[in-house]
Amino acid sequence: MNKQNIVPAQQSGKPLRHFLDLKDFSKETLRKILNLSKELKKRLAEGERPPILQDKMLAMVFERESTRTRVSFDVGMRQLGGETLMLTGREMQLSRDETIADTARVLSRYVDAIIIRILSHDDLLELAGAACVPVINGLTHLSHPCQVMADIQTYEEHRGPIEKATVTWVGDANNVLASWVHATAIFGNRLNISCPDEYAPSQGMLADIAAAGDKINLIEDPKEAAKNSDLIIADTWVSMGDKDASERRRILSPYRVDKSLMNMANSDALFMHCLPAHRGDEVSAEVMDG
Repeated sequence: MNKQNIVPAQQSGKPLRHFLDLKDFSKETLRKILNLSKELKKRLAEGERPPILQDKMLAMVFERESTRTRVSFDVGMRQLGGETLMLTGREMQLSRDETIADTARVLSRYVDAIIIRILSHDDLLELAGAACVPVINGLTHLSHPCQVMADIQTYEEHRGPIEKATVTWVGDANNVLASWVHATAIFGNRLNISCPDEYAPSQGMLADIAAAGDKINLIEDPKEAAKNSDLIIADTWVSMGDKDASERRRILSPYRVDKSLMNMANSDALFMHCLPAHRGDEVSAEVMDG
């Protein structure tokens, strides 16, 4: 089966709206999501708890470890009146070779939506294809759309529309960068990518970069890439399951975000890191805690 062409599951004759990748959506739709998120955050800060998810249950399927993704979805559901059901790979029959599709069908009978954090993007697509409820991508090896939507909201709260920003990614061309590439193609900001050859964008990411036109630039020298930037982003050099940690650190060491690199950006530039951060590796303590 060609998992790239899975038809969304149907419920009551209507196609489901999964949240699998930013490139699946128009700018108008993503902007509506951001605006709603900002409004809800404001209302919560003012003491309101609008029960818009009352009596709704979210299944949280986490094959991989998580702090922020798990906590944010759990707390968010509770703040809006809903409930969550946490399931790890060890607790489910997936660990005993039950298929992703069967898991999706069973969960769909009990819950109103599913967020899944799983290594294989193909498994995400298979689950979405079999589910009868909306599925949210909580991270795969190919993309992390929720993280980038949170990044964009954070930037806009502090600096204004992302459309006017120059964003610079420094380090490994990973799943978060892939979602930033998708976001840039949609919102029209500028994106500089600075990676060593050993951890450069994949062929699939390069195709997405080419499709974005002249908004994205590949610049090997990180300090050159940082010039005139409004936002510098880094991610951990050593991810869960990486077995070549010392070699990765050696290759990526010129791409550490320190004060000298930040000085190349605009004077009011922000630094963002999706965490967990390793001070002294991808970012200096001075920048991380400054």
